[in-house]
Amino acid sequence: MRIIEQRLLRGPNLYAATPCLLAVIDGAGAELLPGLGARLLALLPGMPPEASARLSDCNSTADALEPVVMELQRLAGAPGAFSQSVPALTGPARVRVACGYATEQVAVAALETARALFEALARHEEFDLAAAVDNLHDIAQRHAIGTSTGAVIAAAHKRGIPSLRLTEHANLFQLGWGSRQKRLQATITGATNNIAVSIASDKQLTKTLLDQAGCPVPAGDTVTSLAQAQRVARRIGSVTIKPLDGNQGKGVTTAVSTPEEVERAFAFAQNYGRHVIVEEFLRGRDYRVLVTGRKVAAASWRRPPHVTGDGISSVRALVETENRNPARGEGHTNILTKIPLDDLATDILAKQGYTLDSVLPEGVSVDLRGNANLSTGGTAEDVTDLLPEETRDICIRAARTIGLDVAGIDIVCEDISQPLREQRGGIIEVNAAPGIRMHQYPSRGTPRDAGDAIAEALFGQDDGRIPLVAVTGTNGKTTTTLLIEHAARAAGLRTGCTTTEGVFIDGAQIARGDCTGYRSARAVLASPEVEFAVLETARGGILKRGLAYDMCDVSVVLNVSADHLGLDGVDTIEELAKVKAVVAGRARRAVVLNAEDDHCVAMAGTLAGRVEVLYFALDAENPVLVRHLEQGGRAVYLQDNSIVLANGAKHEALLDVRSMPVTMRGAARYNIANSLAAAAALSACGFGNLEIVDGLRSFVSDWKHNPLRSNVFDVDGVTVIVDYAHNSAAYAALAETARALTPGRLVGVVAAPGDRRDDDLVDIGATCAAGFDELVVYETENRGRAAGEVARLLVQGAQVGKFEQDHLQVELDVHPAIRKGLARCEPGDVLVFGCGSSISELLEAIRPTSPATAQRIEAEAAV
Repeated sequence: MRIIEQRLLRGPNLYAATPCLLAVIDGAGAELLPGLGARLLALLPGMPPEASARLSDCNSTADALEPVVMELQRLAGAPGAFSQSVPALTGPARVRVACGYATEQVAVAALETARALFEALARHEEFDLAAAVDNLHDIAQRHAIGTSTGAVIAAAHKRGIPSLRLTEHANLFQLGWGSRQKRLQATITGATNNIAVSIASDKQLTKTLLDQAGCPVPAGDTVTSLAQAQRVARRIGSVTIKPLDGNQGKGVTTAVSTPEEVERAFAFAQNYGRHVIVEEFLRGRDYRVLVTGRKVAAASWRRPPHVTGDGISSVRALVETENRNPARGEGHTNILTKIPLDDLATDILAKQGYTLDSVLPEGVSVDLRGNANLSTGGTAEDVTDLLPEETRDICIRAARTIGLDVAGIDIVCEDISQPLREQRGGIIEVNAAPGIRMHQYPSRGTPRDAGDAIAEALFGQDDGRIPLVAVTGTNGKTTTTLLIEHAARAAGLRTGCTTTEGVFIDGAQIARGDCTGYRSARAVLASPEVEFAVLETARGGILKRGLAYDMCDVSVVLNVSADHLGLDGVDTIEELAKVKAVVAGRARRAVVLNAEDDHCVAMAGTLAGRVEVLYFALDAENPVLVRHLEQGGRAVYLQDNSIVLANGAKHEALLDVRSMPVTMRGAARYNIANSLAAAAALSACGFGNLEIVDGLRSFVSDWKHNPLRSNVFDVDGVTVIVDYAHNSAAYAALAETARALTPGRLVGVVAAPGDRRDDDLVDIGATCAAGFDELVVYETENRGRAAGEVARLLVQGAQVGKFEQDHLQVELDVHPAIRKGLARCEPGDVLVFGCGSSISELLEAIRPTSPATAQRIEAEAAV
């Protein structure tokens, strides 16, 4: 089986609203293996019924890939939520297989495992499926989100708070966006004080500060030698010995009384640090109280790892049986941790009069640790409702004294339902980054949503989102994006925006190039300065990585016309419209749609009922727009050179389009349409009419602020319009604008990207022939085509349009092409330079023939 391409779609995409792995399969070259499905079902008997039914008569590896990849992920412990196979309807015989995933590394490895399995079956070779699944399970464990981190993220998502994983291996996450974001790693938050963490890791300093704050703590000292440890133990009596800066119960020995026990416990503690605490052993049960913000979120009675005899099995066998409990595993990704059988367990058993080989009488329990940490096999029972108000206050005061926003308070006392001081109970530790699985998944008692308590402490009732506008369509995306961003920034907001020119934070460019995809959008959403985001979202970014956001406030779909067809499995305009509709479908407040574009209008019927639709149209009598307003909807339209904002029967003229530089005195109707869309989006975001007017009127689309988008220059009396036109619709709009600017002739210096289909290039040539009086055809970005091939197809299109040969010239090199175009112009004419890659091409072209003009243009651009 030949996998032509694979992609990780990390956000909402063409196939689903959740991440998936896309594999493009050569369907024509897929192996046909008789009985393949039956062989796979024998190897993978646990497949769900639907997948089993699909495989029962399956002989094609291309058809089998999807269910096998999904089953392998399930066996690895990281199941995906959905899957889909989409055969190509036109073009090459390819199958696009989309598999949802929980962990992308597992999905990638599962795809490779499935391919290797198919190859082995084709060659009738053995395949060690058990080893492969074990490997997938190891990958899942390595990349799994920790239990505590996962609980907080799950709670955040329930509250509508978005998340971004900032690192591949560490559990470092961003919750929320832009200026309202918070950081999270396990239960350490961005608000956790570094000094407080340092204090909490110094147990003696913690006790000193708590004692000063009036919190009950055990007496004791820090020592560095065995002699000191013996001396403190003699003075106190029964003691607990532990490392000064340990965690997770490592190096802790309790109820130490004899000199021999002190010696062993001291040596054990020094394995985890030179400084050791010897403190009063508080008798009673071990409790953990979770403090989040200024409240107690949960409390648990933590029991040491233990087993109960059945009169038949040895302690060792009982532990091995308990460790087979599916809830137990290695590390912190499971609900419980396996019970270790080590020297410390042997010592603890010896104190109780048993060995690992002892057979316990039925009903008799023994402990295997002196502490109750879950990380060493302990269990927990919820006791939150038993805490007296006084104990709650002590715990909150302890957390605030240390300075922690999230803290685990370890208490030892006989009965947690009674005040601490009355029973000589006390706080033995305050923990930064406390584990919360004991509260989320107690062995007994009521589960407490500790993750939600942390999310609430971070955000309150806020959802952590900044306003986000996503702009898509075939033409006009960049200008519309910049119009919205400019108006928001003029209104006093710190903005972040992505366009085909770069990433901008509060107007300053931080990255250059085509930045309309996943990574660039994340850069804006991760920027702590940004209060308002506007993201140009192109077809390529959606298909290659999916969206970088789960939801946006407002989606804008400007238009859908033939462009990039034949690429990435999108062969028709209808399929392209489905790609653009991905953006429309992620709006949670409003969608702005072009009432004059049938594909845009059709999207309105696919939206959730709670999402408002705002239409825009150049034609005030457009029937879709008129009907929408009659039904009480909102819209923006053009009437008598004015932009009108309508809400049902209420119509307000905002401004004359001729006062907007971007419209070239009202001649550039495509930029009027872009301005209508921008006004609708701004209104949907809650901007006032005056803010919208100020933003639209002050936006300048020159080569410095909006390069290659209808930038206008005067070259010795000839008006030159430079625009990155790259499809028929764009060239038609440019020709219409140029015709409105002059009674003279129109000269087009035109090209097109080489990755368009032959028919599309011919159509571009025909469109240019219909729009211009003179044509000079050049080449740029041939993208795999031979030199001269793109120009030949453009000329073919011009000839289809019966363009006169005397008015048509081919010059493949851009600089001579511009010069030849200018040579065909007289003062008062308009030259359209289309599909240019930079303004420097124009400057270099005119420098030899008119150096003074070139210098003037450069000077104007530098201002």
